[in-house]
Amino acid sequence: MANAVIVGGIRSPFVRAGDKLRFTPTQELGRMVTQELLFRYDVKPESVDELICGNVGTPPDATNVGRVISLLSGIPKDVIAHTISRNCASGMDSVTQAVEHVESGRFKKVIALGVESMSSAPLLFPKQMSEKLLATTKAKTTMQKVKAMSNLRPGDFAPQIGLVMGLTDPVSGLIMGKTAEKIARKFGISRDEQDEFAMHSHLKAVAAQEAGRHARETMTIYPQPKLEPITQDIGPRKGQSMESLGKMKPYFDPKYGTVTVANACMITDGACALLIMEEEQAKAEGYKPLGRIRSFAYAGCDPSTMGLGPVYATAKALDQAGMKLSDIQLAEINEAFAAQVIGCLRGFESKKFAEEELGRSEAMGDLSPEILNVNGGAIALGHPVGATGNRITLTLLHEMERRNLQTGLATLCVGGGLGGAVIVERN
Repeated sequence: MANAVIVGGIRSPFVRAGDKLRFTPTQELGRMVTQELLFRYDVKPESVDELICGNVGTPPDATNVGRVISLLSGIPKDVIAHTISRNCASGMDSVTQAVEHVESGRFKKVIALGVESMSSAPLLFPKQMSEKLLATTKAKTTMQKVKAMSNLRPGDFAPQIGLVMGLTDPVSGLIMGKTAEKIARKFGISRDEQDEFAMHSHLKAVAAQEAGRHARETMTIYPQPKLEPITQDIGPRKGQSMESLGKMKPYFDPKYGTVTVANACMITDGACALLIMEEEQAKAEGYKPLGRIRSFAYAGCDPSTMGLGPVYATAKALDQAGMKLSDIQLAEINEAFAAQVIGCLRGFESKKFAEEELGRSEAMGDLSPEILNVNGGAIALGHPVGATGNRITLTLLHEMERRNLQTGLATLCVGGGLGGAVIVERN
């Protein structure tokens, strides 16, 4: 088999949904990042063999948005492109599929893109509203149209929020925040623990921004309509404190809950693209790769505690790599919720969890907070669901290079009861 390497990558700043990227559609956000990747790495569009795009909220005006982005980016029409959706692991799936396609020998150069405009999540009208409007379009006379319109009732105009629907698991019936509440109860995770975790996410992200550690992976964008430049992630809050976090009320369980909008990730717009190449081809073109994926895995778990997905997926990825958790030198766990990440850390170190859920006789081990999300995570930076898998992989590899480390783990939970994990290594 051929060897696949991650040559490099680039991402947009991550911006809270409804803010400065609210008028930037998914395909435009993806185009900006893809063209910047081509420019920065001096990639001729005609040399690309494939573009794979992770995306969750498919734009109705750009189905197979990966293909649309590929063409808008100037990649020739004979280059194939497709879109994949694995909820929060969609971007990670674009990376692992790209690696598989290169290692199979099919391709030598693949763009793995993740993109999400959560600002574009639609408001939907009830089904009965659609039926009644359809009846008016079929009416042929004025009287028939008036009669059809007279059937409309005030309740028909009550919108359904597409984002809330998308963040609610149809099997367990729980919105994602309530699954985090369930994990908090399962592991006895207090409100203070969650707020402290969230505070450190912001403080680490601000420190990384001030030191320029995010700058290497982040491009400047000029969104419509004002074309005002956005140079860095907007979410990190300087001086975040336990006092300010403590003022927030529980959002998903107002009476007994501990999860707030401040110890959970932001709803976010953003995109990230990686360049995956066959190793010898990369060397021939003069690239110095960031690293490669040693193993990866996706795993299923109970949808009502989907936040524990990283534990299941990491166990499988470590087994495939012939490694132990103690071999990991640096890690990124996506911060969907503080309670969820803390729950994963408890799951890693729990012998009972290992026996009952993973079929192991011993706990996986401790993952030190000192090596976890060292430049902040999604609580501060945001979580554009289709792009996060690409972002945590890229961030991890850059920090591994800076610290001269060899092995790293990027993992995330996935709505619907899944986990995804990649183990990366540098020579």
